[in-house]
Amino acid sequence: MAVKIKMPKWGLTMKEGKITKWLKKEGDRVKKGEPLFEVETEKITNLVESTAEGIVFQIVAPAGATVPIETVVAVVAGEGEQPERIEGVPAAAEAVTPAAETVRGAQPEKPREAKFVRASPAARRLAKELGVDLASVTGSGPDGRVSEEDVKKFHEEGPPAPKITPLAEEMAKQAGLDISTLTGTGEGGKITREDVARALEAKAPEKEAAPVRSIPLSGMRRAVAQNMHASLHNTAQLTTFVEVDVTEMVRFRDKIREEYKNDPSVKVSFNDIIVMATSRVLKRFPIMNSTLVGEEILLHDAVHMGVAVALPDGLIVPVLRNADKKGLLQIAREVRELARKARESALTVEEVTGGTFTITNVSMFEVDGFTPILKPPETGILGVGRTKDKPAVYNGAIAIRTMMFLSLTFDHQVADGAPASDFLQTLARHLENPSLILA
Repeated sequence: MAVKIKMPKWGLTMKEGKITKWLKKEGDRVKKGEPLFEVETEKITNLVESTAEGIVFQIVAPAGATVPIETVVAVVAGEGEQPERIEGVPAAAEAVTPAAETVRGAQPEKPREAKFVRASPAARRLAKELGVDLASVTGSGPDGRVSEEDVKKFHEEGPPAPKITPLAEEMAKQAGLDISTLTGTGEGGKITREDVARALEAKAPEKEAAPVRSIPLSGMRRAVAQNMHASLHNTAQLTTFVEVDVTEMVRFRDKIREEYKNDPSVKVSFNDIIVMATSRVLKRFPIMNSTLVGEEILLHDAVHMGVAVALPDGLIVPVLRNADKKGLLQIAREVRELARKARESALTVEEVTGGTFTITNVSMFEVDGFTPILKPPETGILGVGRTKDKPAVYNGAIAIRTMMFLSLTFDHQVADGAPASDFLQTLARHLENPSLILA
């Protein structure tokens, strides 16, 4: 009996997946549990196993297609079975060809047919006298009818600014090209990037590459862009800041490193201490360790801490599960392992989903502070800036202290400013006095 293979659902937030590769083709035999295709979701790629044994009768969604969860993507049939075929899912549109290549391979365009222009007799007569092309005049009368005044205005003031796409305008601006000299081939005479590229190639034929190149917004970068846009669009985000005296945290970190200097598996960082402190403080502020799902706010007993990792192609957030129940050395080891797997593209779906709070640290870039963007459906994300020695008031006197900025972005739909600020101040006290973390 034929079995329909569907796009699986991994994690609460997954709504769709992109098929990046089929490991079998139509007509191939497949065993139950054997990898059938690859899916990209949550910025990682995972293998999907066949739920049946038989012949791959039909691949409904080709490689490159992005489909919602539970969508049928393939049909596995028994030997000799001929089930009814399912209407296929179209693949994603291919990336736009770079401008220079498009121009070289372009076919000569056919001349456009003259179109009838609605205009008054007086307007037609005046346009003929002044040598004005009625097709270039914007009519102000009913149904766009061109009047005598429209022709006069066009003759005195000249044609309106040409219509041009944003990308074409930027290309022309960077190349110092006068767009009024260009002829648009787009809809309604709009100037496209191909028109600009064609003009630049004619202007400087000896140059092989166009002065502006484009790269496709795809893969991890596309996922990051979509997630960040959706986050800002669907949540009421507010960010608060606090400057923290972390001199004692630095000393605490140095003591731990000295104690375990002969153990290569342990290298405690400021980020590890902040993960531990934040996990403990979140237990006192359950509203900050919550997720908004539909019309419900889910308060989580366990702290599943997301720790952002920067990669060349974007940002990924592995999740340290039950961080509130782990000691500092265990946190240091597991966070390092998650970061390694992130860099090697070895994370599983379970390791990047289900977070309840996130920490993102930019101290390595020597940035003091920033406004992080929430990772829905989480309520809060903590931004960590660099440590910096500078004069500060300590015990009533000016002293050189190590200072750090923390920024907390939270969803105002879920939490008000008072509990969010209280949470941030409490966390600051724990970092100023690391002994409080153990209380």
